[in-house]
Amino acid sequence: MAKDKGKDKGKDKAPPPDAPESLDEVTEEALLNMMTAVEALENKFRTVRTGRASPALVEHVKVKAYGTESPLRQVAGIAVPEPRLIMLRPYDPNIIADIEKAIIAADLGLNPQNDGKVVRIPIPPLTEERRRDLVKVVERESETARISVRNARRDANKVLDGLKKSGAFPEDLCTRARETVQEHTDEQEKEINERLEKKREEILEV
Repeated sequence: MAKDKGKDKGKDKAPPPDAPESLDEVTEEALLNMMTAVEALENKFRTVRTGRASPALVEHVKVKAYGTESPLRQVAGIAVPEPRLIMLRPYDPNIIADIEKAIIAADLGLNPQNDGKVVRIPIPPLTEERRRDLVKVVERESETARISVRNARRDANKVLDGLKKSGAFPEDLCTRARETVQEHTDEQEKEINERLEKKREEILEV
């Protein structure tokens, strides 16, 4: 029986068939997933209104034209000639009404004005109540990003624990890899906090 137990124990220590060639693969994948979460947060921040005009407010609006939907940036030039004005110049003047309709349908709280050649979008100042609401929105999005970063840490640590248990890598190297994952986590959470603070200041700026 003891011999059989020894065999079973040896089987438990066999490296998993999908074990990575190095622990760097685990830590680098974790970092990539964390950075993807931060990038997604930044993309969402770009669509949140502040008191200033920004192409990011409208560039992803879907315009129905030519029997299909296209992002606004693909069918019109987008300019910000003034701090509170976005100007759209359609590449094809025949779809200017479609662009105006798309901006209205996007429910961005904007009132486009079409003169037949360009679409002007004045950016109205935000009320104090609206500013507070938008701050809550970006805080909520930031927390979602933090959760994604922590989930990436959890997944990486789960893999590292399995590799240590299987004996695929020495315990001290697995421990060091966990520390690296935590360092990445701290860095990306700091990045989230810094971007949140910057966006909060933009929203509250009068």
